[in-house]
Amino acid sequence: MIPASIKLNFFPKLPANTNQKIMTNRREFLKQMGAGALGLTVLSNLPLEVMASTKGKYFFDISLAQWSLHKTLFNKQLDNLDFAETAAKKYGIYGVEYVNQFFKDKANDQTYLKEMLKRSKDNGVKNVLIMVDGEGDLGDLDDTVRNTAVENHFKWVEAAKFLGCHSIRVNARGKGTNEEVKDAAVQGLGKLSDFAAKHKIGVIVENHGGISSDGQWLSGVLKQVGKKNCGSLPDFGNFYEYDRYQGVTDLMPYAKGVSAKTHDFDSEGNDTTVDYLRMMKIVKDAGFKGYVGIEYEGSNLSEDEGIKKSKLLLEKVGEALS
Repeated sequence: MIPASIKLNFFPKLPANTNQKIMTNRREFLKQMGAGALGLTVLSNLPLEVMASTKGKYFFDISLAQWSLHKTLFNKQLDNLDFAETAAKKYGIYGVEYVNQFFKDKANDQTYLKEMLKRSKDNGVKNVLIMVDGEGDLGDLDDTVRNTAVENHFKWVEAAKFLGCHSIRVNARGKGTNEEVKDAAVQGLGKLSDFAAKHKIGVIVENHGGISSDGQWLSGVLKQVGKKNCGSLPDFGNFYEYDRYQGVTDLMPYAKGVSAKTHDFDSEGNDTTVDYLRMMKIVKDAGFKGYVGIEYEGSNLSEDEGIKKSKLLLEKVGEALS
C-alpha cells in the first residue's frame, strides 16, 4: 500500500539518445525503458502518436471534459462536432464528457445528434456524459419552479440516451436554509431520476458551488434520494471551504464518475493544489473503476498544454497505484 502522503517524484533524466529508441507503441516503449521510469519532462517531448490510449491499463479510464477547451470553443476555434475527434487524435483520449452550453439548442435536434454520434463512433470515442447547466435549480423551494427545472432536464436525458452516455451531470442548487434546500433537492433529484431510469440514464450531481460544495451535505442528499441511478460526480477542485480530500471521501460511495480538476503544475508535473496520488488513492479505495475526466481550468498554460500535462499526471498516478 502506498502512503497517502507520499510525494510524486520523477526519475532522473534519461540518456540523450532515448528518443532514437522510441517505439510507436507507447506500452512497449514503457516496458522497454522500465514501467513508471519516465518523467514528465521526457514524456511531454514525445511525439503525440506515442502518447496512445491508456484504456484498460489502470483501475480507471481517462476521459476529457469539454470544459477543458471552453476558451477554444467559445472563441469558435473548435466546433462542438469536432470535439470527439480532437480528443482522440490530438490527445489519445477515447472518452468524452460534453457540456450542454456548446450545443444548447440541439438537445432535440436528431440530425445534429446523429452527426455527433457518428463522429464519436468514427473515432472510436465513448460518449460518457453530458454536463447540464442553465436549466433551472433542482433544489428550488418553489414546487412549480422546481418541477419546471426538472422537466427542462428531460430533453438532456433523452439526448444522453441517444448519444450512448451513461449519465447527465446536474446541479443541486436552491435558495434557503441548508435543510430547506436539501428537502427540495431530494424531491427534484428524485423526480428527475425516476424519469431518467426509464431511459437507463444516471443523474449525477457535482459539488459545484454553494451548499453543494459541502461533501457531507451533498452525500446526505444522495443518501436520502436513495435511487440507484442517482449519484455523484466528485470534482477535486470545487470544495472551497470544505476539505477536498474529505469531500471526495464523502462522495465516492455514490460516484458514477470523477472530475480530475487541474489548474497549474510544478516542475515535476504535479498539480500545485491537489495531491493527486492521495486523491486517486481515495478513489481507488472506494472501488471505483469508471471514467476519470480531465477538467483543466488553469490560466498559466494553454488549454492544449494543460490537457496534456493533466493526462500525463493521471498516467503517472495510474502507474503508481496499479
